[in-house]
Amino acid sequence: MQEVSKPPAALPPPPQEPAVSPEELKQQRQIMLVLVGLLVVFIVFTLGSVYFLLQPTTDTEKIRDVFIIFLALLSMILMLILVVLIYQLSVLINLLQNEIKPIITSTNETVSTLRGTANFLSENVTEPVIKLNEYFAGFSQFFSLFRASSKRGKPTNKTNNQGE
Repeated sequence: MQEVSKPPAALPPPPQEPAVSPEELKQQRQIMLVLVGLLVVFIVFTLGSVYFLLQPTTDTEKIRDVFIIFLALLSMILMLILVVLIYQLSVLINLLQNEIKPIITSTNETVSTLRGTANFLSENVTEPVIKLNEYFAGFSQFFSLFRASSKRGKPTNKTNNQGE
């Protein structure tokens, strides 16, 4: 007889990444094109600057002045970005204090109410029911002892024992 080997169990498929919508894909491509364009402009600007600085007739004072103006403009843009960032941070802090904090406070109150309700139910419903069940179990054991002793005193009948 030949043994039939089972094929190996199929592995589960790898988790699939969420599908990207065409708008998001187009936006990502635009961002990449802008970044690549900025990188190309920076490289061309840097290479052009180095080339012109290495020329013997270059007036370096004018280039220095252009770089100072460029750095001043750049610092103004960075300050504007910093102001926008500080504004966004203040909006976030306002959101946390005025909207999220009351929600958390309300949630804490709800949890403490539930905790109190659970304690109340535990003390006033569950414990008495458990004690009542304990008493019933004790009584049933007590009465089962009397039943067992009363059966021992009776003569045994085969038909009686088979019916039980």
